[in-house]
Amino acid sequence: MTTDAGAALTFREIFNLPVSVDLGTAARAFGMCRNTAYRLVAQGTFPCRVVRVGRRHRVLTVELLSALGVEERPVFADEVADGVALTLFG
Repeated sequence: MTTDAGAALTFREIFNLPVSVDLGTAARAFGMCRNTAYRLVAQGTFPCRVVRVGRRHRVLTVELLSALGVEERPVFADEVADGVALTLFG
């Protein structure tokens, strides 16, 4: 599937997301375009729960990761080299 807001998110981008993301970002994580995401939300079939906040749609990152099959955040080699992994998981 192609996206209308850029390429699909990389693993590193997915693991650096804030607590919640907009629908366009969640769509990119699944490799779909924003229009497809809005259509799936309207049909009630988006791959994870979407919360309506005013006129906007938000997706909790923890639910996005779960829908993507991610159970825990990986440690990247450069994070270990930079000492970041030790502060995150130490």
